[in-house]
Amino acid sequence: MSKYKAIALMLMSLLLIITACGTKPAATTEQTGGGDHSSQNAQQTQSTLEKIKQAGKIVVGTSADYPPYEFHKEINKKDEIVGFDIEIAKEIAKDLGVELEIRDMKFEGLLAALQAGNVDFVISGMTPSPERMNAVDFTKIYYTAVQKVVVRAEDKDRFNTIESLKGMKVGAQKGATQEKIVKEQMPGSEVKPLGKISDLMMELKNKKIDALVVELPVAEAYLTKNKDLVISDIKLASEDSGSAIAVKKGRSDLVEAMNQTLDRLIQDKSIDKMVAEANELVEAQ
Repeated sequence: MSKYKAIALMLMSLLLIITACGTKPAATTEQTGGGDHSSQNAQQTQSTLEKIKQAGKIVVGTSADYPPYEFHKEINKKDEIVGFDIEIAKEIAKDLGVELEIRDMKFEGLLAALQAGNVDFVISGMTPSPERMNAVDFTKIYYTAVQKVVVRAEDKDRFNTIESLKGMKVGAQKGATQEKIVKEQMPGSEVKPLGKISDLMMELKNKKIDALVVELPVAEAYLTKNKDLVISDIKLASEDSGSAIAVKKGRSDLVEAMNQTLDRLIQDKSIDKMVAEANELVEAQ
């Protein structure tokens, strides 16, 4: 009988092992990070675009003091945010079939608002620098502008080289590419960063700074209404400082949808037309 008992015990043990193997949880696949994570990420990014469509609106963050990109303008006795960046944002919303909501804030706070989920994307003449690309994702470049130095008209002959600004105060928008340009290309100058271009222009007019680095279309927009300011002959090293749209990391479907809109606007020259019309709005102020 002991022999039969031993055999029975062996069979029971074997049955328990087989049963355990058959009912093992599927957690192993998740732990090894196999294909499940990719599908989960795809579902997450897909749900971002679907969420926007279900909400019926997309929220853009911008810093509306940067004509002709984005700026405030009174239209029919109502303050509105206009500019060619805003027109691009409207086209994106239209292609997605949703309404556009605009949130105006300081430039240096835009990416924080994006990462916090307070806005769906950022369009504000923003350059996709390596540092920013580590924090957020970007679309393709939709517009590239040349960097220029603005000075008071009376100082045009005085400040005509980078060396002539040694020891002088040079303004730049805080957190923008221009601040980096002053630090790297004008090491002998003292950079004065402020959040708003309009404030920097006023600082220049009031002789609190001696020069200001801005993009050419921005400079031209302000100079039409400030004849006491001019573009200096100072030559800055050319950089690939084009503008792109920022979105939260991992939103590849949203980036793809935006790139499709940008492709259309670039190919049919709509962006060039938007820039010209935005400059006309600035001049009409």
